[in-house]
Amino acid sequence: MAANFWTSSHYKQLFDQEEVDVVHPLDKEKGITLEDFKLIKMHMANYIGKLAQQVKVRQRVVATAVAYMRRVYTRKSMSEYDPRLVAPTCLYLASKAEESTVQARLLPFFIKKLYSDDKYRYEIKEILEMEMKILEALNYYLVVFHPYRSLPQFLQDAGINDITMIQLTWGLVNDTYRMDLILIHPPHLIALACIYIASAYREKDTTAWFEELRVDMNVVKNISMEILDFYESHRLITDEKVTAAFNKLKP
Repeated sequence: MAANFWTSSHYKQLFDQEEVDVVHPLDKEKGITLEDFKLIKMHMANYIGKLAQQVKVRQRVVATAVAYMRRVYTRKSMSEYDPRLVAPTCLYLASKAEESTVQARLLPFFIKKLYSDDKYRYEIKEILEMEMKILEALNYYLVVFHPYRSLPQFLQDAGINDITMIQLTWGLVNDTYRMDLILIHPPHLIALACIYIASAYREKDTTAWFEELRVDMNVVKNISMEILDFYESHRLITDEKVTAAFNKLKP
């Protein structure tokens, strides 16, 4: 694994927001809007998290799986790559990449436990076949750097030792995977944005510390606003909207 983010395949594959917010022509033909596209990806990120709890893997595996899933859909259509198959397959692949391997046979068992809907029912053979397609879609680049890596050092440097604030910051980082931020921004800037939000929420003055950092605070503030906007809009998301988006993908 590359030790330096700036020389990694992850850095070389960062996208602009406009490149990520593109609905594949095949999905457009089925009436999938950008809002539908984002809703489905968010639902799949949640699905990966639920499945990960069942098979008992670390949060880092979840984060890598979600990053894979989001990368796949910058290149492939949801019509051809069913999200309900891509999500568990990305978790399986991430578990191997992060050296926390999940036995493939466990996935269909826990999927059935989580979802009664037949559309989620995929067997080992289908997961293993999709794994090869996902590897190809990712160009075999499996390295993902996460905000988790720099977060403990940042918290220490900023003199943040209040357990409630630390937990809030980690929770914010977890929630960033419900968005496309990991595809667009260097992970350390995402970590800083989460500290920025937590500092404001807990009324801790970290202004001087941020001023000492050699980072573009406009970018940090923009990421913070994206996160806060997500929380605001998330309240308007209903199960009905998610179901309606998925129904458009029907053959």
